[in-house]
Amino acid sequence: MSNSTGTASADRIPDVSLEAASRFVAAAGLVVEEVTNARLRGHVALGEHHFTPWGVVHGGVYATIVESAASIGASHAVVGRGEFAVGVHNATDFLRPSTGGRASVDAEALHQGRTQQLWQVVITDDATNKVLARGQLRLQNVPLPATPAASGPAGLHARN
Repeated sequence: MSNSTGTASADRIPDVSLEAASRFVAAAGLVVEEVTNARLRGHVALGEHHFTPWGVVHGGVYATIVESAASIGASHAVVGRGEFAVGVHNATDFLRPSTGGRASVDAEALHQGRTQQLWQVVITDDATNKVLARGQLRLQNVPLPATPAASGPAGLHARN
């Protein structure tokens, strides 16, 4: 993963790899490829472990990816001022069913204020180039804890 973090705050950005994530976040499978203060790019390999009993990807997987992608991007934007971002409203629309495959995840900031941010996330099937789901996440910027969480995306999820 690449980022545009300055050296002053680079040590405050938690590891957002699947290996460092909580089991819940890791199960969703978001791989972050690039993050800046206003964008995040990644992918997910959707498969049977994401399915409902009807053999399609569960909508909760998409909602989790929206929450994770936007939280990581928004936290990246404010870590330099000693803050991270937590989701306060997740509105994810499921546009078409998927039976799996690689999907791209693109997140961008729509608004970045002093206390809140609004991010949009689009999840696109790489094989068909059709949007599977899209979501908006409103986030609150809050002070970083004195001690970073054990691990996980945006430092929000302890390993368990």
